[in-house]
Amino acid sequence: MNAIAIDFGTSNTVVSRWNPATQQPETLKLQGLSLVSTQNPTLIPSLVYLSNAVKNQVIVGQQVRDQGYDVSNDLRFFRNFKRGIGSNIQGFLPELDGQVIRFEQVGEWFLTQIIAGVRAIPLPVDSLIFTVPVDSFEAYRHWLGQVAQFLDVAQVRILDEPTAAALGYGLANQELLLVIDFGGGTLDLSLVRLDGGMKKNPIGFILKWGEKSFAESSGQKPKIARVLAKAGQNLGGSDLDYWLVDHFANTQGIANTALVTRLAERLKIQLSLQTQATEVYFDDEALESYELTLTRSEFETILNQHQFFETLDKTMNQVLQQARRQGIESGDIDAVLLVGGTVQIPAVQTWVQQYFEIQKIRCDKPFEAISHGALQLSIDTQIQDFLYHSYGVRYWNHRDNCHRWHPIIKSGQPYPLTEPVELILGASQPSQPSIELIIGEWGAEAGGTEVYLMAIA
Repeated sequence: MNAIAIDFGTSNTVVSRWNPATQQPETLKLQGLSLVSTQNPTLIPSLVYLSNAVKNQVIVGQQVRDQGYDVSNDLRFFRNFKRGIGSNIQGFLPELDGQVIRFEQVGEWFLTQIIAGVRAIPLPVDSLIFTVPVDSFEAYRHWLGQVAQFLDVAQVRILDEPTAAALGYGLANQELLLVIDFGGGTLDLSLVRLDGGMKKNPIGFILKWGEKSFAESSGQKPKIARVLAKAGQNLGGSDLDYWLVDHFANTQGIANTALVTRLAERLKIQLSLQTQATEVYFDDEALESYELTLTRSEFETILNQHQFFETLDKTMNQVLQQARRQGIESGDIDAVLLVGGTVQIPAVQTWVQQYFEIQKIRCDKPFEAISHGALQLSIDTQIQDFLYHSYGVRYWNHRDNCHRWHPIIKSGQPYPLTEPVELILGASQPSQPSIELIIGEWGAEAGGTEVYLMAIA
């Protein structure tokens, strides 16, 4: 079975396959879609330009940049659309060709073109493995399941991005690993232990099932990846880009445009390699040119103004507290794996070094570790995961005169669940003709996002 792993990111996407000849993961370069760069030629920019909504005609990836759509303010250009998928708050949704375009549709167009690009190599696509942020809600995973039904692929599975990254670094068994996955849209931390031994748990989470996996058919003894603790934030490199755009708007009066956002991103990337960066900006309307200059020191000041490091500390402490409840101290962690473009920022690496010895920190596979690790699901790895969110039913609290949530499945339980959940409902008053059943999903903290999964009256 030919397995393809897709690390669908907010800023960039990586596609890889397991090469049966070399018995190694291989990152694919897709014609017209992959980045034209000597530094990271295998990255696919997560960009979409909609040519015709009625005919589903789209341009994706590097082709969008090659044709200059990413520096225009055209409503047909979409970036960072992954962050809106499965969200109840989608913001402004353009109406194009008589249709209101939702981020879910844009994401489906993008992934469909990715699969088409793989088949054009040509390579068969029998099995797909998608990676998802650790803090993703059920709505996003459900959307992936819907997309899977439309793809001509026999088997589709999903895996948390940090867990995939731990597998992708290829460290030995019995290692306790902390993965810091900091990409364009999310910050995910996951403490993972890689062990040997056979278990009967399902391999990953199945969205669509066809033939048996390679490990099942070959009789190999799989490795087990145990997720011990995890935490996430809806924070990524795209937010930093917007902060830089606001900085130049406030200091130089430069308008917020797609071109300025692109230049801000380039400045941020340059500052990972040098202490000062400069980009020239020409305003077509005012017929004036501006020089955008930024130093590392100024960049770090902007990060501090937005409580950037306080947010990082909060997330790190959540994971370390979960670990301590299991008798694990920070010094017990064998390696810290940095993944995603944002981890290349020197200030982020310095922040990590405040918690761990520099000898334990690895940052040599920031872009490919997730996609390569996901391929292990098709070879010899099983995952033992736990629920990051809680699930429950909504009820009316007569004492407080408001709705409350009664948990039926609490966060931290092993996933998938092995025992059925029994729920007994009762009427609030005699002769009540109906009962409203609302099942919801919510984050770990009070006041977090709630997502309704089911409503039955």
